[in-house]
Amino acid sequence: MFFEFLATFALSVVFICLVRRIAPKVGLLDIPNDRSSHTRIVPRGAGLGFVTAVLLSLVLFAPLLVHDYSWTFTAIVLVLIVGFLDDHKDTSPNTKFKVIIFATLLVYFDGIVINDIGTYFGCKVSLGWLAVPFTMLAVVGFSNALNLIDGLDGLAGGVSVVIFASLFSVGYLHHDTFIMTLSSFFISVLLAFLFFNWNPASIFMGDSGSLVLGFVIAILSIKALAYLPAVSILFLAAVPNMDVLIVLFRRKLHGRPVFCADKCHLHHILHQFFEFNTKRTVFYLIILQAIYSMTALQLDKQTDEGWILILFILNVIMLYLVLAEMIRRQKRDC
Repeated sequence: MFFEFLATFALSVVFICLVRRIAPKVGLLDIPNDRSSHTRIVPRGAGLGFVTAVLLSLVLFAPLLVHDYSWTFTAIVLVLIVGFLDDHKDTSPNTKFKVIIFATLLVYFDGIVINDIGTYFGCKVSLGWLAVPFTMLAVVGFSNALNLIDGLDGLAGGVSVVIFASLFSVGYLHHDTFIMTLSSFFISVLLAFLFFNWNPASIFMGDSGSLVLGFVIAILSIKALAYLPAVSILFLAAVPNMDVLIVLFRRKLHGRPVFCADKCHLHHILHQFFEFNTKRTVFYLIILQAIYSMTALQLDKQTDEGWILILFILNVIMLYLVLAEMIRRQKRDC
């Protein structure tokens, strides 16, 4: 597997360099606006490069896996395409939602679906006919949650490496080839990407990267439900999950549209707290994600999940109160 890891890393470097070179010629550029953390025009679309590297490596080194999960890999390609189109010409959110929903339906044909959401105080909650709609909601939600934290150099890539590493350990401990292989390949390409994306970034991943990362993490997390309690997934990817929950609650509380864009995400607030030191902010959030991910890995499948859910809610409340105080001191309009 080490050779495959290195080969995938090398492919990613080559493809990202290629995308960076042609990006200005085909309009793959990120123009700074009032919500941007950067002040210069930067190429985007690196996701096209590193996801292509993963797909090519899978075909070369794990063809049987591609055959066994053909619907899943078709779904990943669809999400990659809509992400690339958004990087090129700003696809509407409605179009992206529809494609991810359709992609989730394709994944269902490979048996990747949430059939139950655990046992709470002795009561097992099975979804029945709601399994597919709930899975669609979960996948769409997390795909966009990861997309929303892609606001600082190295943040989405660094947090994703931690999450994929946690999923890899789950696959390794339980001999799940699908989880282990896909996680290791994405770790490889993201490490290559971080060479280009660490502050100051020379290229951004764009939606072709963040949407695919969110989608793949979501389907691997669903597979991991066979080995982990359902609520542990909230901890496994805590930073994007908690960020989107807090932001949506704050917007609703203040009577704002829940899908409006602003600079009140977790990374925006911490970035100002750390005096706009991007590297320190990203490092802090990566460490925070690592702590939560390691917490998730300690939770036993047979544990009653009612108390775990309460623990997660308390963590969300605690983070909300801390951020609210930061917002007050920063005099932000959030």
